[in-house]
Amino acid sequence: MQQIVTEPTQVAHKKRQLFMVLCGIFLTNALLAELIGVKIFSGEGVFGLPGAQIPVMGTKFDFNLTAGVIIWPVVFITTDIINEYFGKEGVKRISYLTAVLIAYAFLVIVVATALPPAQFWQEVNSQGPNGTSFDMDYAFNRVFSQGLGIIIGSLVAFLLGQLLDAHVFHWLKRLTGSQKIWLRATGSTLVSQLVDTVVVLFIAFYLFGNWDLKMVLSVSVINYLYKFTVAVVLTPLLYIAHPLIDRYLAGNREVPMETFISQD
Repeated sequence: MQQIVTEPTQVAHKKRQLFMVLCGIFLTNALLAELIGVKIFSGEGVFGLPGAQIPVMGTKFDFNLTAGVIIWPVVFITTDIINEYFGKEGVKRISYLTAVLIAYAFLVIVVATALPPAQFWQEVNSQGPNGTSFDMDYAFNRVFSQGLGIIIGSLVAFLLGQLLDAHVFHWLKRLTGSQKIWLRATGSTLVSQLVDTVVVLFIAFYLFGNWDLKMVLSVSVINYLYKFTVAVVLTPLLYIAHPLIDRYLAGNREVPMETFISQD
């Protein structure tokens, strides 16, 4: 006998599917951002421009950014959508899970870099593109290994930023109701990323490194300028995503956590 699927069951199924997709996008991009973040690139160089030499606190800086920033905006947007449809509990659950998996990824990398390289692998990759001597194992370790300070700083800053984002988002939502999506989305991102930017640099390079506070604050300003700009520029994407999700959920926007974690 064919089972008749009731409307509540269909809605609950859609909500679980939506949450799983959003969590997958969030987790994948957060983890990738941590892994590729070891590379620092020139923002001006992307457009073939010379260094900006922006004066900050008596020092001049270029827009030299971690490669992770190119996909962190995806995390920003996904966080706002999870906040809107699944509340603070939804953001907390995926944030805690992501932090655990990022820590696990770093642990795996530590083990992988400690493994002795095979001799033939070293020999096959012993020359660079210009015929220069090349140590493949050293390069592998340098690319994937990150210092303890960076790992701790990244995890602490990530969790603080995400939890703060959730609280600010819903504080603004209580003030504005269902209106002004741009305010709660952009406002929560700007506040949380300010904390995230300062905390990761403070822990990684002040507590565990040799930077002074002036350097930490100066670099934080440059990084936050980028995040501030991206958060504002990407705000229209939320207005594109919301009606699409509303249509998919058939107007069921308020989603209790127990709804999508329960069984049909």
